[in-house]
Amino acid sequence: MHPVITAFYRALQEADVEALVRLLHPEFEGRVAPGMPYGVGGVHRGPEDMLVNVWGVIARHYRTAPYAESCVAGPDGTFVVTGRYRGTAVATGRPYEAEFAHVLRLRDDRIVALHQYTDTAKWHEALAA
Repeated sequence: MHPVITAFYRALQEADVEALVRLLHPEFEGRVAPGMPYGVGGVHRGPEDMLVNVWGVIARHYRTAPYAESCVAGPDGTFVVTGRYRGTAVATGRPYEAEFAHVLRLRDDRIVALHQYTDTAKWHEALAA
């Protein structure tokens, strides 16, 4: 796995915001799966938008992180990473596990794009009482 990709997943697992800021390109664009809880799905432009309006919102409602299981390098700095999000919903304490595929693109040794595909139903099930 590319060192930037490895560092990215480690930063997410450790909730290391400073590392994430260093790893994300200033022109970063994140595409989050539609149907994600708390309205975080959609397009997010810039590191701050992703940090505050996606990862920040999720961190308030879940104790979770993505765990990469495979990574395939493609052309032009593109990588497809598959794995699982694992964690618990804060409100219910219910654990969950949801598969994901991330399409990441690097530029200048930083992540310039992330497209997330995940089983959003698993995220919602963890919130159900």
